[in-house]
Order: sequence, then C-alpha cells, then structure tokens
Amino acid sequence: MASESSAAKREILPASYYEPFISEASKARKPSPIRGLYPLESIPGMISLLAGKPAPQTFPVTSISVNVRSPFDPTKETQLTIKDEALAESLQYTATKGISSLLNWVDGLQKIYHNRYSGDEGWSISVGTGSQDLLYKAFNALLNPGDPIFIEAPVYGGVIPILQALKCELVEVPTDAEGVKTADLRSMLESWPESRPRPRVIYTVPYGCNPTGTTASLERRKELLSLARQYHFLILEDDPYYYLYYGEQERPPSYFKLEAEDGHPVGQVLRFDSLSKILSAGRFALLGYHVFE
Repeated sequence: MASESSAAKREILPASYYEPFISEASKARKPSPIRGLYPLESIPGMISLLAGKPAPQTFPVTSISVNVRSPFDPTKETQLTIKDEALAESLQYTATKGISSLLNWVDGLQKIYHNRYSGDEGWSISVGTGSQDLLYKAFNALLNPGDPIFIEAPVYGGVIPILQALKCELVEVPTDAEGVKTADLRSMLESWPESRPRPRVIYTVPYGCNPTGTTASLERRKELLSLARQYHFLILEDDPYYYLYYGEQERPPSYFKLEAEDGHPVGQVLRFDSLSKILSAGRFALLGYHVFE
C-alpha cells in the first residue's frame, strides 16, 4: 500500500490537459446553485433552509437490518443494522457524488487494490446506480455527437446503444487472447489522416472481457498505456469482473494501478468498478463507481 508521502510525489496531469476531452454539452453545464452552497451548512450554528431537508427525526424508518452470509463459511451469518446517524445520512439529501462515508470506503479500496491515494493525486470518486449509469454519464461528458471512439472488437454490447445515440463513429480495434491488439492500434494511429479527428477515448474491459472472456496481459496493458500517452487519448477501464479473477497466474495490475508505477504523470485512466458481481445484481443494491482524475 502506498503511503501518503510517496503518493504525493507522483506527478499529475494539469487540468488544462483535459480541456480538449470535454464535450460541448459538458462545458455548457453549470453547477447547481443550491448544491454550490452546501459547504456553508458546515458553519457552526448555521440553520440551513437551503435544500428543504427534512428533519431526520421525521423519517418513518428507524432501522434497517440485513443478514450477511460469511464469505469464508456459508453456514454462518452476521446481522448488520443501520440506525441512528448512519441511517439518517443514508435517507437524507447528500452531495452529488455520493455519501461521504461510502466515498471514503471506496477510496480505501483503491489504496488496497490499486496503490492509489486520492488525497494528493487530484482524482475523485463518483458513485452511481451501476457502471452502466456512470458509463453513460462519462460518454456524454467526453464525446460530442459524431465523435470517433476506439472500442475493442468484439465490444460489450451494453455500450453500443449509448454510443449510437451519440451518433459516435465506432472505430474497432481487434483483440486476441491477450486483449487489445496494440500493434494494430499503433498502426491505425500512425496512419491516421491528419484531416480526420482522432479518437480521444478508448473503451476496454480488461478482465474477463464480455463477450470474449479475455483478460489482457501485462505486456498489452503497458503498450496500450504507452500509446494513450503518446497519442493523447484516455483509457476508459470498465472493470466489473476485477474481483472475480481466477487465473492461475498473478492477477495483472489494473490500468489505474499501472499508470502510477512507471514514473509518468498520472491521469490517463478513467476507471469504472462495480460490486454487482459479488454483492448483488439487483437494481437497488447495485453499486457502481468510477474513479476520475
């Protein structure tokens, strides 16, 4: 696990780097005037009438209890109860990007599995109702109607309707048993016509890719990351199967982890994660989040 001091030494891409990546629709969006004033509520003694928040003691739900099966012994269960302040927080209006306690937990998960620390690296976390929800938002934030985008072929079918609705040009990059064929991608980039807009984004599922089942090799991951830096495109790492890796070899690092290990500035990867495959696939229990620079 990286210490805060070591993570702080990592160079990060400047905010100006991302200006060409933001869609016109996203640039036109303005912050909510109400939510922009939320920080004022933390002033001691402040009585806020800002967002029409109901008094927590008026909520009809007083506690929520669930039984959780042990991941080590399926015959054993533990009862978890949400009440008092935790329940009030979960029922109340909160920050757009998610409940702070949940965000802190997800942040800690990034430290454990990807050796990343948000405190001094300039990235943040946004929680949604699933990766699909967040993919939709990310595509709309990064792509204008008609823009080209690199997609691995074959690609996860769930993103096709989103990209078609944006009228994007889908530029297919071949794959094989090691993932995206980076030699083919390099050839495409080197021969790309100057008069034609080059894709600013590549979408990939690096672990157990749907529909091929392929897990990208470490060598291919490094090559793709190198190309992203050289040709200035972002890697959208959609990783719902990360926690289901059963390979005999050591699990390759995520792109999010890998980009922080070779001394280059971090910020080339937009990571999408999910607990839907290990916690619940139900709509209301589905947890998705993305980590963005």
